[in-house]
Amino acid sequence: MLPAAKSHRFSLADVLPNCLQALRGQRGSLGLPTVTHAIVVLVDGLGFEGLAGHRGHARTLSARLDRDAPIDSGIPSTTAAALPSLTTGTRPGEHGMVGYSVLDAARDRVVNQLTGWGPDGLDPERWQRSSTVFERARELGVHSVAIGRERYRDSGFSAAVLRGADFQAGETIEDRVTVAAQELHRAGPRLVYLYVPELDVAGHAKGVASAEWTAALESFDAALAPLAASLTGSQGLLVTADHGMLDIAPEAHRIVAPGLLAGVRHVAGEPRGLQLHLEAGIDPDVVAEAWRASEGTRAWVATRSEAIAAGWFGEVNPEVLPRLGDVFVFARRPIAYYVEPGDGGRGMVGQHGSLTPTERSIPLLRFGAFAR
Repeated sequence: MLPAAKSHRFSLADVLPNCLQALRGQRGSLGLPTVTHAIVVLVDGLGFEGLAGHRGHARTLSARLDRDAPIDSGIPSTTAAALPSLTTGTRPGEHGMVGYSVLDAARDRVVNQLTGWGPDGLDPERWQRSSTVFERARELGVHSVAIGRERYRDSGFSAAVLRGADFQAGETIEDRVTVAAQELHRAGPRLVYLYVPELDVAGHAKGVASAEWTAALESFDAALAPLAASLTGSQGLLVTADHGMLDIAPEAHRIVAPGLLAGVRHVAGEPRGLQLHLEAGIDPDVVAEAWRASEGTRAWVATRSEAIAAGWFGEVNPEVLPRLGDVFVFARRPIAYYVEPGDGGRGMVGQHGSLTPTERSIPLLRFGAFAR
């Protein structure tokens, strides 16, 4: 049995479209009331389970944890696919950003979707296929602001997922929250997106169980508290995430046996969510069966056609089809797959990208007018 395409009633793709509706006096599927200012805070790596397990370190967030149901991050549970789902309101099969690293079939190469942009890389205007909620908001007279670190301002990834928004920078969490607070004093309607990468950085380096991850959570919660308390009756704030994380011990690294790579031309995705692209003429069912025989108790294995039939990526546009692996291997246990023993990524502690509830279940916490 393959996991369901949606683990919850709502997903990350519902968040910004509902905020835009609230700014226009329309009540959407999330039931958000009419507001003049809507702020969405995306905390990279803050899964629902991770937050629940650290609720004593996050008083502001925990006050809403038992009231607000979690939502689904989408598949795969990784930043490069989840953030465009948030900012376009569409799923990967439509917006086209289907994983951490993906096949650029035109050039027969695997490209990192967070960094592989520019003259010799992907074109952000064409590779990310959907209009953003920010672009749609502009057409409707709603001003949008995206707040992040200065180094993200001119990145190709930002060009792909933030187009239509006015970018403003803040180096620390406190700086970025201050910028968001200032937006509340500007004339509405106003849509504000704030990105917090600190927990994800700490999680990858040290793990979700680490003191560093807990400290980042405490810093964010402390910075958020005065912003949440300052909201008027016409201002709403949502806190969500792009994925959860789990810690993978070094002894849980599985080096892929050479036989499982027979007929594989490219390995894309990430260690907890491999996307295998095959040589011409190789039968995906044969490769998938070999993986199931070896890893069927440790991973979900599906061919591209099976994944599409299961609805994992939503409706898949023909242009996006070659970007999807011929065979998918998603870890169901706390393990990670590596093709090379010397892979530099083996230094990561906290990981994500698969289909488990720990990775896919994310918070959607409501403050201000949105808490009504």
